[in-house]
Amino acid sequence: MMDLPLTRIALPTGVELDVAITGPADAPPLILLHGFPESHRTWRYVMAHFADRYRLIAPDQRGFAGSSKPEGVQAYQPKNMVADLLALADHLGVDTFTLVGHDWGGAIAWMAALNHPDRVKRLIMANAAHPFTYQKALFDDPDQRASAQYITEMRRPDFEEIVEQMGWDAYFDSRFAEPSAVSRITPQERSIYLAQWQTPGAFTAMVNWYRASPLIVPPLQGEIDRPAYLDRPFPPVTQPTLLYWAMDDYALRPSLLDGIETLVPDLTLVKAPGGHFVPWEQPDALIAAIEGFLAAR
Repeated sequence: MMDLPLTRIALPTGVELDVAITGPADAPPLILLHGFPESHRTWRYVMAHFADRYRLIAPDQRGFAGSSKPEGVQAYQPKNMVADLLALADHLGVDTFTLVGHDWGGAIAWMAALNHPDRVKRLIMANAAHPFTYQKALFDDPDQRASAQYITEMRRPDFEEIVEQMGWDAYFDSRFAEPSAVSRITPQERSIYLAQWQTPGAFTAMVNWYRASPLIVPPLQGEIDRPAYLDRPFPPVTQPTLLYWAMDDYALRPSLLDGIETLVPDLTLVKAPGGHFVPWEQPDALIAAIEGFLAAR
């Protein structure tokens, strides 16, 4: 494992990101995007393994840890994070790259791959829901709908007050509800998480990712209008894609894989046991899958 120094980079999108960069400057670039409620440290094991032969670039995305935290929900629309990604690549002189994503980072990666195939050469995803299958499952799979109700809670305007009343330690224990995750978080890692969450403005900014998302989460009882696009063809992801899916994820259910082969024709799908936080819960298995994918593609 490595603790990487961070480089502060100002982008024309109006934010400054802290970015961990390692590996030979002339090596093939991999840009790694973390999810909620984490930081570049999500990728610490992956980066340590591949640093001898790839240029690894892992930002703390806008709103997280020490990166900029613009005010207002609209600043956290997914299109803004895609713009940050491309601006970061431009700043570092990276034309095309392999994009790696987990959780929310995967959501941004899917969007970038669909809208900028000239920039994204390959995709490597770890428990990152495709936008079509996620929205479809929220309407069609009762288990996935139930598992996503936390999003509705997080979108409440008083959610920060709820967490403050709960206390940071209690919130931490509820956020990492899976025993597989809790057992792998050392006291040092726990203190890092808590410090990052309590950075001024960070928690509201992190939650604003959910508030700004166009994702519709139906209530457990009753029905709401189904998005029309779910009944129309959806554009395919054209890049070679590795999708590593830990099947015991409490937040993202196996139904999110239904129809994925049609949406991602050039797909390498790896199903494995384990929980949501794949990059550090089971880094060896993920690294092995990435090694095989990069060697083949």
